[in-house]
Amino acid sequence: MLRLFLLVCLISLSSEVNANNKNQIINKLKDTLNLNFDFEQDINGKIEFGNCTIQYPKKMFCVYDRKNKVIVSNGKSLVIKSTSSYYRYPLDKTPLNFILDKNFLLKKISELNEEIINNSLVKFTINENNQSIEIFFDINNYNLIGWQTKDIYQNIAVTLLYSIKSNQIVDEKIFKIPLQN
Repeated sequence: MLRLFLLVCLISLSSEVNANNKNQIINKLKDTLNLNFDFEQDINGKIEFGNCTIQYPKKMFCVYDRKNKVIVSNGKSLVIKSTSSYYRYPLDKTPLNFILDKNFLLKKISELNEEIINNSLVKFTINENNQSIEIFFDINNYNLIGWQTKDIYQNIAVTLLYSIKSNQIVDEKIFKIPLQN
């Protein structure tokens, strides 16, 4: 009987801790207007570094350290531009459409069960429109610290965030779609 009581207490405590993580993440995300961060991105073993600014809803500006590559989302379109290429996609056809939509993330996180990884990360797996997106949060400060997606070519892309700053002053001009060369 004592074992059953301890098991029930342990399950109850675990549920409260998980609910607290989820609530803390939701509260932190609700208070976030924008993020600025350095990133490491691994697409099928090809690793790139850079800096991004995300402004909710659905705006993003990223500069890669090499190749003069930039990614810009104005909320409707996503442009990937380098010195040798220019690609423009409707944002709603990419996984970033979900990642950059704070209200969507808040709704999904409130509905989903979390997974704790190595006692350091909280992971939520979102399945939407035949896309699987894993979103990662730091278990200590509840910051968004990365995501894993498949791009339009079915390449697995893992993006890890660090040196994260939130609610900074952002110049809206950076979200203007660059012209093709």
